[in-house]
Amino acid sequence: MTDEQLVKRAQAGDNQSMEELLNRYRGLVRSRARGYFLIGAEPEDLLQEGMIGLFKAVRDYSESRNVPFSAFAALCVSRQFSTAVKAALRDKHKPLNNYVSLSEPGDGDPLKLWAPDDPESIVEGREDLRSLLEKIDRLLSPLEKKVLNVYLKGASYAEISEALGISRKQTDNALQRIKKKLAD
Repeated sequence: MTDEQLVKRAQAGDNQSMEELLNRYRGLVRSRARGYFLIGAEPEDLLQEGMIGLFKAVRDYSESRNVPFSAFAALCVSRQFSTAVKAALRDKHKPLNNYVSLSEPGDGDPLKLWAPDDPESIVEGREDLRSLLEKIDRLLSPLEKKVLNVYLKGASYAEISEALGISRKQTDNALQRIKKKLAD
């Protein structure tokens, strides 16, 4: 079943579909969580924040936006981490103020999606996402699109290679080409 089909079922109250989506995207959440550090907190705390973002992605996804669920989920997970960082930086959270992102936007990785919570930036973020999706469709080869799709789900190089039946070197080369093409 596709992600979009599972989302529809989960939105209709099917708990098994929700559980399947949460399991499918657990790797994405883990890979995004690696970019953050919270002194005094357990890594599980970050994973919980990411899973909340994933849950919100399932709840709020709409196919009418013409965006694949995988891209929307990546955006929601990143946005949830951003929200957690902002909350940790508030005065009432002084003990948590050491939350540091190791992968802030602008770190040169065009595959990282990021959007703040203010309405103007959200609209700009949607336009940027549309532009990125058009660029992906226009510039990437069919193999590169497949690699990117699996990568965005949080898979390791080995998992991508296995899923697509290609070597790790081919996976690495494809990801390097993707980054170069999308950075231009």
